[in-house]
Amino acid sequence: MPSRPRPFFRFPVVLTAFAMLSATLPALAQEGEAPVPPALTDESVVGVMTRAVDEVIRPGYRRFQASAGMLAETTAAFCKAPSEGSRTAVDYAFRQAVADWGRIEIVRIGPVIDDNRFERILFYPDRKSTGLKQVQALLQKADEADTNAAAMAGKSVAIQGFGALEFALYGTGAETLMQAPNGFRCRYAAAVARHIETTAGQLVAAWDAPGGVQQDWKHPGPRNPVFRTGKEAVTALLGILVHGAEAVRDQRIETFYRNGGTARPKSAVFWRSGNSWTSINANIEGLQALFDTSGMADLIDPNFMSIAGNIDFVLKSLHRVAPTIDPDIEKAVSTPEEQEKIAFLLVNTRDLILRLNTEYGGAIGLGAGFSFADGD
Repeated sequence: MPSRPRPFFRFPVVLTAFAMLSATLPALAQEGEAPVPPALTDESVVGVMTRAVDEVIRPGYRRFQASAGMLAETTAAFCKAPSEGSRTAVDYAFRQAVADWGRIEIVRIGPVIDDNRFERILFYPDRKSTGLKQVQALLQKADEADTNAAAMAGKSVAIQGFGALEFALYGTGAETLMQAPNGFRCRYAAAVARHIETTAGQLVAAWDAPGGVQQDWKHPGPRNPVFRTGKEAVTALLGILVHGAEAVRDQRIETFYRNGGTARPKSAVFWRSGNSWTSINANIEGLQALFDTSGMADLIDPNFMSIAGNIDFVLKSLHRVAPTIDPDIEKAVSTPEEQEKIAFLLVNTRDLILRLNTEYGGAIGLGAGFSFADGD
């Protein structure tokens, strides 16, 4: 039997490739020279913010609304006529909705934080198992009022988002969904899916309103209630990337796996449905789409484009590895080869945060020593 090729993600290989890439990018004019940030002109900032809003954020929420709607429809159809085919359709729709949410989930400012919309869509991490306990109690009680999607907005956020829906579809007792049509558990799941779609629609409406948040984001100025200057606007955009990368590392991966620590696979997001890495990889895709599509690299002096190139390289490396990890979280955290991949993600998300926070922030003129970690 031919020997098995070494996986591309091993640390020595990746680090060597990174060093080689850095060497091919434009060098600094003199050794030790720091980037000279270009002026953040209104024109350059408006262009970046406009592309971020019109080509990433608004389409991202529209895609999520569409996939949430498909999930609601397929779940309702499955409840009416349970079968292997209708169940497969639900599984596919659930995965697609998780992925579409993951890509836009990185935007944790703006309308999504109003009225607890973020938590209404995904209540995670749930360190005290609050959501699990509430959903289990709800299913045990079987109150018909809990199958009313329109009434969910007034209830606990823990029983109306992806976490609740995942338990209903994939948690303990989910096998009963196939036993008879229109069971309480299934109709509750359908109601949760419909409520997720409704919340997604609220986000689409908020971002599409001509005089609303999109106007504030695309046109910073002294009378703007959100961003008084272009610098404030770009700082917020960079904050999405920095905090998004931190969330991948701290709230997604380190919630269930730390190098040298005790693994807790059942603390991983979407572990019941096998969609943990679907979600995490979608987060990474969202970060890369925002950085690349908005043209944030254009704000850096062309002589120092290696900064943007390095950020893009790290993002692509993360995106190559995440989808290859075993979707069974318990196997992933206990298999040496899979552990190596997870460790790669931890090392490189940390590197990504530093490059965004320190190198990019300084290169666009956010000030010497600028750091979100310092509260700037």
